[in-house]
Amino acid sequence: MSVFKPWAFQGSLSRKKYFEGWYFKHVSADRQQVWSFIPGISLSSNGRHAFIQVLNGITAESQVYEFAADDFTASGRELHVQIEKSRFHKEGIHLELQNSSQKITGNISYAPMEQYPSSTLNPGIMGWYSFVPFMECKHGVVSMFHRLSGGLQINDTYVDFAGGSGYIEKDWGTSFPESWIWLHCNTFNSSQTSFTFSVAKIPWLGSYFIGFISYLKLEDRFINLSTWSKARIETLEYSGKKLHLNISNKRYRLEIEALNKQAGLLQAPERGSMTRIIKESVDATIELKLSDRSGNILFHDAGSRAGMELIDRILEYF
Repeated sequence: MSVFKPWAFQGSLSRKKYFEGWYFKHVSADRQQVWSFIPGISLSSNGRHAFIQVLNGITAESQVYEFAADDFTASGRELHVQIEKSRFHKEGIHLELQNSSQKITGNISYAPMEQYPSSTLNPGIMGWYSFVPFMECKHGVVSMFHRLSGGLQINDTYVDFAGGSGYIEKDWGTSFPESWIWLHCNTFNSSQTSFTFSVAKIPWLGSYFIGFISYLKLEDRFINLSTWSKARIETLEYSGKKLHLNISNKRYRLEIEALNKQAGLLQAPERGSMTRIIKESVDATIELKLSDRSGNILFHDAGSRAGMELIDRILEYF
């Protein structure tokens, strides 16, 4: 079943009101460069096209390159996406992009990926929700962490990613949720740490529910903190640009402080059409404090160049 291969293409080009997109994030070793690339396909009543979105995390400048749907190919077995001359696969990316204001060429290679743990009953970060039909959007974590080598020529500047950090996730379906919060960071002071959190209002059979998915990967342990694993959100507060969040399960309590910074504009899907505009920062900061149920602190660290999206209406449900 494709549910066990979230990295692969889940759809087909004959679908209607459908999107699928992969999110590739790259942070240089000195953390002075952060670039995200989002290849994908949009199939809707407004038309059919492929795209590659580009986000400079430092300047928050974004670009969208559009292509004919026929320029898009993707494997239903492996991570391999090609849009015109640009390729995205498990060994790395090759880019050949140019418009009136930006030219990007080059190769970034990936060391072996740290895949999200999967089992027969819980295939990927959505757990058993992966099997639930009629959900408007599904989500997968392709690589929690991988080392980078190579670089890109971006206009007149060469950006070296040797020794940097990478992350890959993806989404597919008809539309993004009405509202959500998304956090991600794998550039903490401790090199073996990766963290992701997402909470959303999820339409379901004429109603909705609030669901969240989250994990914390440390050097010696992997902790899932999601709705499907019976974790719960104790506190969710947003003031100014600071998010305060507490999540707990029977064994652990995780306290998160995230500070939003400048954000770039990205296109998001609505009934397959990339007509919605959202703001994303990949220059946020995140502080994590993990405790056991007796209050003993097991882990405490901070990360920079973190990803953060906050679509405000989600706050109405907390």
